[in-house]
Amino acid sequence: MDVTEFQQWIKEYYETRGWSELDIFIRIGFLAEETGEVARAIRSLEIGRDRPDEREGSYTKNKQELTEELGDVLGNLIIIANKYEIPLEEVFQAHKEKLSNRYDG
Repeated sequence: MDVTEFQQWIKEYYETRGWSELDIFIRIGFLAEETGEVARAIRSLEIGRDRPDEREGSYTKNKQELTEELGDVLGNLIIIANKYEIPLEEVFQAHKEKLSNRYDG
């Protein structure tokens, strides 16, 4: 699946669930929450959680959790892009140009 297909799939799936109708500030809150979950997953991979009330997962399990949390972040980013009718390809290109102009000349 390419990025355009995935962006469309997210749009349709979230609309079906009623998730795309949420206020943008609620969506930003979800994005912040999911970003925190990415941080937690990376901590589990890198240094562990060191909590007696949690079982330590295997590297493979922790990596799968990180993969899923990155997907949640991406889903929220796509909903935000869709709200403002911004194709992800445009986001990629704008980011590439910004970095190239800033650091390459």
